Amino acid sequence: MEAIERKHLPDSIQQYLSNYDLNLCLTCGTCTNGCPITGDPGAEGLDTRKVLRMLAFGMIDEVVDAKFPWLCTGCGRCVHACPMNIDIVGIMAKMKNLRPRDKVPGILHKGVANVLETGNNMAIPQEDYFFLMADMGTELSEELPGFYVPIDKDNADILFFPNSKEVFADNDDMIWWWKIFYAARENWTIPSTNWEAVDWGLFTGNFEATKILAKRKIDFVKQHNIARMIMPDCGGGSYGCRKGMKACVEEDPNNKINHIYLYDYLKEIIANGRIKLDKSVYAGKTFTWHDSCKHGRELERAFGYGYYDEPRWIIQQCVDNFVEMEPTRSLNYCCGAGGGMWPGPYEAESAYHGRFKYQQIKNSGADVVVMGCSNCHDMMKKRLPKFYKDCNYEVKYIWELVADCLVIDPWTDEEIAKAKAEAKAQWDRLGVEIEEEEE
Repeated sequence: MEAIERKHLPDSIQQYLSNYDLNLCLTCGTCTNGCPITGDPGAEGLDTRKVLRMLAFGMIDEVVDAKFPWLCTGCGRCVHACPMNIDIVGIMAKMKNLRPRDKVPGILHKGVANVLETGNNMAIPQEDYFFLMADMGTELSEELPGFYVPIDKDNADILFFPNSKEVFADNDDMIWWWKIFYAARENWTIPSTNWEAVDWGLFTGNFEATKILAKRKIDFVKQHNIARMIMPDCGGGSYGCRKGMKACVEEDPNNKINHIYLYDYLKEIIANGRIKLDKSVYAGKTFTWHDSCKHGRELERAFGYGYYDEPRWIIQQCVDNFVEMEPTRSLNYCCGAGGGMWPGPYEAESAYHGRFKYQQIKNSGADVVVMGCSNCHDMMKKRLPKFYKDCNYEVKYIWELVADCLVIDPWTDEEIAKAKAEAKAQWDRLGVEIEEEEE
């Protein structure tokens, strides 16, 4: 067999890869052994170790043209285990970045183009967005008098970003956070423009898009004098936002803003007594927690802190019966949805990746799986049951769990009147007609 000769790489790519020093690779195979892609028939015979050796020999075009980088969910199990701490996730992101945009698989690049042009991945018109928020808010106000969805509210204490998937189709999934804000009497708001929570730039290796999306959030916080922004719930959304914000702050320290993770926020309002919870709602059921890769292992690696204890504490304020999946925390398996695999075109490969998650859930014996990421939620609720027929479990967001357990103290007449006046002024300003309530 003819020996492989190392190819000369363009200077820009050589400089980028030099940051990772592939010469450190011991070819030990730890990355491959821990990677859920290994053995996937759709991986075209490649695995992580092979890809790293190909890059070491300058076979950049072969890797960029391969399907493998797009099957990588960026879960970080490879980096977590690598004895030389090579940032394989960062390398795969660069391989995606080098793929011509018209050859990005599926709808991912279209989603990036949409969000840059329209402010959300699905190009939902602002008129439709306003109508939905007004209509759903009015309907919820029948249960929660005084409720409305505040948009572009100056001096709010909390800024929250919707997910276009929920605005487009899964409308009811927005209500859980709304109920929590109502019960906590939170001074909150959402944006009228550039409201997308999810960062598909992270999924496609579009580093510039990630920075642009983060800068839009920074600008909104400053423009409206917001006290704190809740980091988007999607693992990629929050991680991408952090990466983009870091780049923005490095360019200009004035871009630094206050933000809080959803786990910290929920723990804060529970611990401070701003909301009350009733555990009896879920009596008799057993719950487990899925450690999202980007909220845990990858966040810990890139920013020094991953969320493991906080969500477990929150769940245990809502339920009596909690069990762990194994392995857990930083050793947990990815569900198979990350890195754009949920909205991407490789459904069978994504389900193969998620085979370990399916087995983890089954082994736990839990009735309900709780998570804090929208992609993980859809993967475990919709895709895994499609491929593994005995998925006999419920799936819940952690904020849905909290919302279900809420004991809501009624608002006073003064609070309700004030909120109604604010709502009318807002919808008049935005040109949205609201059907008057009958007395």
